[in-house]
Amino acid sequence: MFIRQLSYLVALSREKHFGRAAEACHVSQPALSNAIRGIEAELGIAIVNRNHRFEGFTEDGERVLAWARRVLKDCEGLRQEARSPHDNPSGVLRLGIIPASVPIAPRLTQACLHRHPRIRHEIRTIAASEILQRLQRFDIDVGLTYLDDERLGDFDTQPVFTERYVLAAASTAAFDGARCVSWSEVADLPLCLFGTDMQCRRGIDAAFARAGREVVPRLESDSMTSLCAHVHGAGLYSVLPHSVLCLPILAMPLATIPIVPELHRAIGLVMPARQPRGRVLQAALDCFAGVDLQYHVDTLLGEEAGSAACPLLDLGRD
Repeated sequence: MFIRQLSYLVALSREKHFGRAAEACHVSQPALSNAIRGIEAELGIAIVNRNHRFEGFTEDGERVLAWARRVLKDCEGLRQEARSPHDNPSGVLRLGIIPASVPIAPRLTQACLHRHPRIRHEIRTIAASEILQRLQRFDIDVGLTYLDDERLGDFDTQPVFTERYVLAAASTAAFDGARCVSWSEVADLPLCLFGTDMQCRRGIDAAFARAGREVVPRLESDSMTSLCAHVHGAGLYSVLPHSVLCLPILAMPLATIPIVPELHRAIGLVMPARQPRGRVLQAALDCFAGVDLQYHVDTLLGEEAGSAACPLLDLGRD
């Protein structure tokens, strides 16, 4: 069994089509099909459900596919080890981040890019519900996601940041000098929020529910940039993690105010619990550990953030 044959299996799982998988592997379709049949003959099991076209993997095939991904990942790590001096790692780091953490990602990658110029970064925005699946399939090397997931027992984690949710408006004039606002008061505003399929939205809805309120936002989006644009341009308000203040693409800064009681969630780096780690991944983790994201973002929000003793805001409805 050759490494190349295992790569054909992984390509087929990704493309779900023999022709496209063959094209991705730069071989003919008969060559790819014959290579997979060779694996089946060597192992004595059926790996692929076939008719006139690809119909998925058998139960045995799914197990073989998991091993193929693992072997290919280890081979990639071996190549990186062989080609990289200890103090100058070279290779690709694939980082999957949840949408709510997009603003803070450059703070992490900047440190690594500066210290290790031979490491390239591939960043993919992925829903929190999919991060662990992508890690298990070795589609990504490390995830930046919430740390309150009960499935994290099989993974290594490295906390980096605690996000706090704030009310965002186009101008501080909307707050009339107040220092914070209650969830009940926020519920009365015209809101744009993350979509209900996003994990952060479920936490926001739970906070409203604890205040005895249920909200129907005027607009929903899976893009933080889109929400910020509607706060600025459409007269809406939003509930966002305070890391939004790190977004450099905002033409004008958002006005933000804490919501009490405080809603906060720990965010960290998640990776498979496997040793040894590749040199590229370990070098990146060491760089990330030296970045004080918490201090930077909390400073942008202001020292008064998170004070539960501040008076509630009277927004004065029409």
